[in-house]
Amino acid sequence: MRLKTLNALSFVGALLLAGCASGPKYAEVEPRIPPVPSDQGRIYVYRPSFVGAAVQPQVRLNEEVVGKAVAQGFFFIDREPGDCVIACSTEEEHRLSFALEPGQVRYVKLILQMGFFMGHVLPELVDPETGESELAKTKYIGDEGVLLPESAPEG
Repeated sequence: MRLKTLNALSFVGALLLAGCASGPKYAEVEPRIPPVPSDQGRIYVYRPSFVGAAVQPQVRLNEEVVGKAVAQGFFFIDREPGDCVIACSTEEEHRLSFALEPGQVRYVKLILQMGFFMGHVLPELVDPETGESELAKTKYIGDEGVLLPESAPEG
């Protein structure tokens, strides 16, 4: 009986860990993130919490799928200036609207809220200090192709 309980707990633990980000830590990729293009703005999207790791809805920017809400993960998107709407849907859709200026960096934190059947992921705009601090605890889950090569000089 004790062995069955231990096996069940191990299985649940493995299931929870499978829902977390598995990419390189922010500190490892930060030097390889290219500068923000002067004619665009950058949006960092991140989910710092481990809670509800199995809930990973798509993240949409102006109705285009740009990533997933992976626990303890982050990615970034460079876009033309203008109005932006970030949306996540599980059993409910939650949206965040904001303006993006040329050269501006915005930080969107994804927060899990309990729902009736499953958790809801709510996007929240945070200040740069909070965003940078919380990004340091996450792992990169974006496209490796947008990062500078490791041997690239810092600019």
